[in-house]
Amino acid sequence: MARPRSFDPDHVLHAAERQFRTSGYNGTSVDDISTATGLGRGSLYAAFDGKHGVLMEAMTGYFTRLGQGPPKALAGPDEGALERLHAYLLRAVHGVPLTPDVPPADDRAAAACFAAKMALEIGTSDPEVKRLANDCFSVVRTAVADCVRAAQRNGDIDPDADPDDLAYLLLTIIRGSDVVGAYGHSPDRLTSIAETAFALLPRPHHH
Repeated sequence: MARPRSFDPDHVLHAAERQFRTSGYNGTSVDDISTATGLGRGSLYAAFDGKHGVLMEAMTGYFTRLGQGPPKALAGPDEGALERLHAYLLRAVHGVPLTPDVPPADDRAAAACFAAKMALEIGTSDPEVKRLANDCFSVVRTAVADCVRAAQRNGDIDPDADPDDLAYLLLTIIRGSDVVGAYGHSPDRLTSIAETAFALLPRPHHH
């Protein structure tokens, strides 16, 4: 079955991602994806090999966006590293924007990390989802740890602190804010969580 001429894989995958974010993987049917994307069932199977294929492609696209987002936001000269980390934390607790050209979701739960959401729902029984979700986490963890190292070199974070431990801690706080946000807590509360986390970063001991 030929793809329709208007077939835009990015548009289709973004629409599918929104559907998976909103309804979960198990709560989304092929018909739901068909409605969300405007592609018929036959086209979906031909192009993506069904629902799982759509999910894999959507998660791969998400992984690519993550690779272009946090690493760029956190990279730069050592003297600005602490401020970049601060700015990143403040943005990140408010969720992951879908794509640069799509406004952030109104519903905080829909702005949760797509990879984490899928890993929580089906990762234990789906090794492919688990692997992709881990790749997504690693990209961000590495970018945060590198930024911590830069701040350490600049004398803004305790040089004895383990940058990977701090990266895990900050990402746990960011992902935990997905849960707090999903409970309906205000954006001010999420900002306050980010500020508190930032304030807890170990500073150098000046003797």
